[in-house]
Amino acid sequence: MLNGLWLAFFVIASVSAMYQWLVLNNTEIFANMVGSLFEMAELSVSIMILLFGTLTLWLGFLKIAESAGLIEKLGALISPLLRRLMPEIPKDHPALGLITLNFAANGLGLDNAATPIGLKAMHSLQSLNPNPKSASNAQILFLVLNSSSLTLLPVTIFMYRAQQGAPDPTLVFLPILIATTASSLVGLMTVAIVQRIKIYDPVILMWLGSIVTGLALFMATLASISAAALATLSSLLGNLSLLAIILFFLVAGAIKKVPVYESFVDGAKEGFKVAKDLLPYLVAMLCAIGVLRSSGALEIILNGIRWVAIHAGVDTRFVDALPTALAKPFSGSAARALMIETMQHYGVDSFPALIAATVQGSTETTFYVLAVYFGAVGIQRARHAVACALSADIAGVITAILVCYWFFGESYYLNL
Repeated sequence: MLNGLWLAFFVIASVSAMYQWLVLNNTEIFANMVGSLFEMAELSVSIMILLFGTLTLWLGFLKIAESAGLIEKLGALISPLLRRLMPEIPKDHPALGLITLNFAANGLGLDNAATPIGLKAMHSLQSLNPNPKSASNAQILFLVLNSSSLTLLPVTIFMYRAQQGAPDPTLVFLPILIATTASSLVGLMTVAIVQRIKIYDPVILMWLGSIVTGLALFMATLASISAAALATLSSLLGNLSLLAIILFFLVAGAIKKVPVYESFVDGAKEGFKVAKDLLPYLVAMLCAIGVLRSSGALEIILNGIRWVAIHAGVDTRFVDALPTALAKPFSGSAARALMIETMQHYGVDSFPALIAATVQGSTETTFYVLAVYFGAVGIQRARHAVACALSADIAGVITAILVCYWFFGESYYLNL
C-alpha cells in the first residue's frame, strides 16, 4: 500500500505538471517541483532535530513510569475496552497503558508529549506483530485514532486566531470539538467494519456512551465560560497537565525506589535510536508530498470542486477554505500557512477563515503520522490504514463545513 501510494503521488504530480505546462503555459512548474524535493529533504532534517529532542526527553520519563509500574496500572484501567477493540493484545501488556497515555496527551493537545508516547506504543505493538513488515490490526486502529486527532483543547488554533486579531479567539472551540469527535467516531467505525470488531459489545457501548456523555457535558460546561476565561483555562490546563505528568512519574519512581536518573538515561538512549531510524521514511514521504503540492494538483482539484458546487446551485463560500482541508493530510505546515493566508485575505472572522480554522483544529496530517508511526517500526505494508484514516479526515472536513454553516452561516444553498 505504501509503495503504491508513494508512486501514485509522483504519477499524479507528473500528470498535473504536464497539464500546467502544455495547457496553462506554466514554464516554471518543473523548477518548482525540483525545488520542492530539496525543500522537503531539508524540512525532514529539521523535523528530525525536533524529534531527537522530544523523543529523547519523553522516552526518558516514560522509562521511569514503566519501571515504577505506572504504565501497567494505566493499561489495566482501560484494558476491558482496548482488549475488545484490539483482541490480539494480551492482558496486562505495556502497550495498553502507552496507548491510553497517548490518547490522553492528544486529547489535551500536548503534541510534544503525544508523539513520543505514541511511537513507544507503536514499538510495543510491533513486538506482538507476527509479520513485522505489515501493519497489524491493532497498529492500524491505533494509527487511525491518532490521525483522526480527537483534541479537547485546540490551544494552537486559539493562538493563531489571536495573532491575527480575532476579538474572540475561542469562537471556533465548539465547532472544532464537534468536528474532531465526528472524525474519531468515523475512523473507529471504519476500522471496526473492516476488521469485523464487534462494536455492539456491551462493554464497548458502555465505554463509548460514557465518552460521548462526558464530551457533551464538557462542551456544555465550557460553552458557558467567557472567551477570555476559556483561553486562559486552555493554556493553564495544557501546561499544568504536562508538568503534573512529569512530576507524577518522578514521585512514583522515587516511591518505588526506581533509580530515576539511570532509568531516564536508558529511556533517552532508546528515544535517540528511534528518532535516528525515522529519517529515511520521512524524506521519502515528505518529498513525494512536496512534489504533489508544487505540481498544482491540489489547485486543479479545488477548481473542480468549485465548478461542481456552482452548477449544483450550492453555496460556494466553503470552497475558499478548502485549500487548508486539501493540504492538511499532506503537510501540517502548508495547511497552517494556508489557514493564516485565508485569515489575512478574507478576515480572521470571515466565513472561509472560520471553516479553515475548524478544519485545521479537527484533522491531522495523515501521511506525516503514517510515515512517522509506521516508519519508526519499519512497516512497509499499511493494508487498510490509509483508506480508514482518509475516511476519518473526510468526515472531519465535511462535519467542519456543516457545523460552520450551522454556527456562522446564513443558508446552506443558493438559488432554492
